[in-house]
Amino acid sequence: MDNEQAPLARPRVAKALTRKPLTVRRATALIIVVSLLVTIGGGLTIWLLDHKEFSDLGTSLWWAVQTVTTVGYGDVVPHQTGGRLIGTVIMLTGIGFIAVMTAAVTASLIEEARRRREASETRGTSAQLDRIEARLGAIEDALAQRRRE
Repeated sequence: MDNEQAPLARPRVAKALTRKPLTVRRATALIIVVSLLVTIGGGLTIWLLDHKEFSDLGTSLWWAVQTVTTVGYGDVVPHQTGGRLIGTVIMLTGIGFIAVMTAAVTASLIEEARRRREASETRGTSAQLDRIEARLGAIEDALAQRRRE
């Protein structure tokens, strides 16, 4: 596929995601939305596919929530292959959600520490420049006084 055809082949979702740069906030929002969709979709799907294990929608959503959060109480579990595949997708989404949230919190803490360090260094540099300016002013005054003598 040549470069002219590549943009036409990309799905709409990919285009929407690449229009703006991906920030921590956008990535977090995206992961939250995807996690919610996968959790609700997984709960609905397993309820539709496996009425034997998941007799009502509440039970299937409960299973999906405990699966995506990686709690996994084990009170309700799928026994069929389809249900286990749905569970796998939900588990991987949950792991991704936790990883992105951890990264977002870590990035925020690191950025705040960087800002504080820069502010501290700026204050120190500013004070040093003020001292240098005062010394230069004193030297200029001394030179001007010698010229007058």
